[in-house]
Amino acid sequence: MNHHWMHKGHRMSQSSGRTSGRASSRASGHTHVALRTRRSLALSLLLPLGLLAPTATLMAVPTTAHADEVQVAVAANFAAPFQKIAADFATATGHTAVPVVGATGKFHTQIKAGAPFEVLLAADDETPKKLVDEGFAVKGSAFTYAVGKLVLWSAQPGVVDAQGEVLKKGTFAHLAVANPKLAPYGAAAMEVLKALGLSEALAPKIVQGENIAQTFQFISTGNAELGFVALSQVQQPGKPAVGSHWLVPAKRHTPILQDAVLLNKGAGKPAAQALLVYLRSDAAKAVVQSYGYGL
Repeated sequence: MNHHWMHKGHRMSQSSGRTSGRASSRASGHTHVALRTRRSLALSLLLPLGLLAPTATLMAVPTTAHADEVQVAVAANFAAPFQKIAADFATATGHTAVPVVGATGKFHTQIKAGAPFEVLLAADDETPKKLVDEGFAVKGSAFTYAVGKLVLWSAQPGVVDAQGEVLKKGTFAHLAVANPKLAPYGAAAMEVLKALGLSEALAPKIVQGENIAQTFQFISTGNAELGFVALSQVQQPGKPAVGSHWLVPAKRHTPILQDAVLLNKGAGKPAAQALLVYLRSDAAKAVVQSYGYGL
């Protein structure tokens, strides 16, 4: 593993058990039953999608596959949902998803430079397409796993009104926006400002985060009174919303279609292929929607 790439994001891994070589014959029998159960579940996930066909782009998970790891580049806005999905994925399949969280634009550069990622969960649909065209991802493997929603958010109650009129008033010193060249949510935010005719007026107040996670941090710590982030960062299952926010109408910006894609380093890897299958399962979709994403 190239740790040069891994230190740039948050690594969240799930522990996987190992059966002792000195286990009793009875314990071994239980292990074989568990393995058969996992294999049956993997097959049940694959069958509805037709991925067991010989001509399928994503290879079916072999029934003799052992539990393995998959290295995943995860867009910063999807960090919290993926933590839950990774845990459920490990329980369902025995495989461990090892995420690195960051900006989609940076991942594009790193993957081309040889980063050891096997699956990319991007914050847009353009980056996976580019990687396929450039020969770094498997053709036909990309699909939309979530549709992002943009919000103008402040950590303080009452700062942001329900219509976003605070932007026109300009009664704030700093507006946080993710780097539009690296982060799709940042690009969407700039589209909103342009649509409102406020790009020039607010330009001096904009502070840029490298990605949407850093942008959220600027706002949550008070370094910026408000800023544009993902709804998933504000709306979390079982927790009340903090501060104040305006859910930006989708018509104000290009749709944020977030695509997953199998990278070349993951081709032929059972864990990588199993993760992409799992992302299309009802269980994974339920988690995605619980964080405010569309499908």
